Amino acid sequence: MKKILFVTSEVHPLIKTGGLADVSGSLPKALAELGEDIRIILPYYQAIKTNEAIYYKSTIRINDSEINILETQLPGTNVIVWLIDYPKFFKLPGNPYHDATGNAWANSAERFGLFCQAAVEIAMNRGYLDWKPDIVHCNDWQSGLVPALLSLELSRPTTLFTIHNLAYQGVFPKSANFILNLPTQLWESGGTEFHGMLSFLKSGLTYADRINTVSPTYALEIQTAKFGCGLEGLLSYRKDVLSGIINGIDTDHWNPETDPNITANFTYTSLNKKQLNKAALQTKTSLPISDKIPIFGLITRLVEQKGIDLVLNCLPDILKLPVQLVVLGSGNKEFEQQLIDLATANPDKMAVQIGYDEELAHLIEAGLDIFLMPSRYEPCGLNQMYSQLYGTIPLVSKVGGLADTVVDSLPDTLANNTATGIVFDGALAGTLIEAIKRALMLYNQPKAWKQIQINGMQKEFSWTQSAQQYIELYGQL
Repeated sequence: MKKILFVTSEVHPLIKTGGLADVSGSLPKALAELGEDIRIILPYYQAIKTNEAIYYKSTIRINDSEINILETQLPGTNVIVWLIDYPKFFKLPGNPYHDATGNAWANSAERFGLFCQAAVEIAMNRGYLDWKPDIVHCNDWQSGLVPALLSLELSRPTTLFTIHNLAYQGVFPKSANFILNLPTQLWESGGTEFHGMLSFLKSGLTYADRINTVSPTYALEIQTAKFGCGLEGLLSYRKDVLSGIINGIDTDHWNPETDPNITANFTYTSLNKKQLNKAALQTKTSLPISDKIPIFGLITRLVEQKGIDLVLNCLPDILKLPVQLVVLGSGNKEFEQQLIDLATANPDKMAVQIGYDEELAHLIEAGLDIFLMPSRYEPCGLNQMYSQLYGTIPLVSKVGGLADTVVDSLPDTLANNTATGIVFDGALAGTLIEAIKRALMLYNQPKAWKQIQINGMQKEFSWTQSAQQYIELYGQL
């Protein structure tokens, strides 16, 4: 059994803005179930929601400030969560990265700098908690200073740094060094400095003993100029300690056999019941009810990374085909308006809901025939895995975790029953429309289509498998 300190800026269900929270809520739980002694450390934001009791544990001093360490549990588990309580930084309305008006916190460097310094104190057993980890597992830029600061400590724990999305880097003016009172020996081109700025992310990548990311393909992609966000040189240099592990999914929450959010539960042996969800989705979105017309759909952030502009470029051609389209998401206001306008002009073919609705998201996954994910980059992705479990065929671009989790429907994969989706190469409107036409050809071959559905529904995407791979990675540390 290893002692692991899991350092993260968000954890579902306590606080969530994105996929990092899902990983931080699921991976520690799976590791604990496999016998590891894992503790989570998280800032004590005002927005944290829990019914679990919160206790005072101790007080530490950082840069002449008194910081309280509180303790609670991850709801529904025995996993201990330590909350870093510093009201001046964290007891304010808003989310971890933005204030109540939606603007980025002006003092993000100080907020997460203090959080990292508190994590180091706990990691070195100076938090009066009588517990010292063997491994400190850091996640994304908000924890990037932890490996850097630990590199200066004697008899320190080993460090793993996980990249969930390389595009977010936590870069701040050089003056942040002085505000945070960081040791001067860390400030060098081979250290925390990045083009004259302080980079939290680069700090983690430089000083961690191991680096991993959330899919094997993304681990290779980020070593190239196209996907490396300016850090490809450093990542190539450290390639011997860089690897990828696909995220799991929460199969308690996403499971067509037990999902309370869908109209009819089903398995791969009762696939005919999926049609009841399709009819319910058509009813809910005011589309004509038909079991013959394939429904395509997206649940996505409406940003260029996700390829929504490619979909918009193709939409006039897509809407000429015998299809229906359902979109759930929010993001770029221009993209939102274009989608609304197209749906208004084509009410019998297209439905759009701006925002996010958990119940509708589940019904969309259960009711669609084809799920579109034409992302330009995708570190891991979850919806392509949800889709396969729900007998919905994912149509994805060949990047990151999409390439690692969807097997293209080609003559050989159809013959050996490994095909689970449609994969296209090159994020272009032309390649997307060709892939959609290929999906329609397959849809009109009911026997082959059903076999692709069954192949996907039988795949293993649970967190247990991913957690086993993390235990192996910890072993290498």
